[in-house]
Amino acid sequence: MATSSRFQLDASKIEATVALLTRRINERFPESGLHSVCQHLHGIAAAARKRAERIRRPILWVRVVSGLMISAVLAVLAYTVTQVVKVPVQAGGRIGPGDFVQMLEAGINSALLVGATVLFLVTLEGRIKRRRALKALHELRAIAHVIDMHQLTKDPERALGLGSDTASSPKRVMTPFELTRYLDYCSEMLSLGGKIAAVYAQDLDDTVVVDAVNDIDDLTTGLSRKIWQKITILNDWAARSKP
Repeated sequence: MATSSRFQLDASKIEATVALLTRRINERFPESGLHSVCQHLHGIAAAARKRAERIRRPILWVRVVSGLMISAVLAVLAYTVTQVVKVPVQAGGRIGPGDFVQMLEAGINSALLVGATVLFLVTLEGRIKRRRALKALHELRAIAHVIDMHQLTKDPERALGLGSDTASSPKRVMTPFELTRYLDYCSEMLSLGGKIAAVYAQDLDDTVVVDAVNDIDDLTTGLSRKIWQKITILNDWAARSKP
């Protein structure tokens, strides 16, 4: 995905934003599970900056090995062609139909084999980079679901004191304001997770990676939308409660 550097995401600034969010959560909800998750997200953001730089750099050993192997394959092919050309001369300039068909079939098979080998070597570096990026993106997809688990039982009705509890109901420990802040932190974490994912795609022109990043963006956006539905309920209640 080729983009102007002026409009590229800065991985170091994303990392700093996650670090600030981690401190904000700790100040509001010290020693909470959400704070631990955000600490983990901060670690992912820090690793993403280094991983993206590593993926961006050319893999020199792959390029050297691939170049040598392609040269060797082409040299063998050239030698084979020269040997085939000598056959009519040795046979007195005559080749029977059966021999011609065998030579043609062997040539086609050799061309296909050489083409497949060259294609494999040429795309090897890109596939290595793709595997590294997809591994990192899988980690982001997993933490998005962890964030969703933390907000799953945070229902606005419970914070507003509506309804009665059962024996298995979660404890009501947050005020409406605290719950609003908690949910907002979850939404911010999801949004930052999507931005971290985008870091891997902006310098890697690979459709598989771009599709994976878009999937994570859709996932985090959908989860955040559910959270904002809860925040809207709390904000509406606060507005109606004002004298």
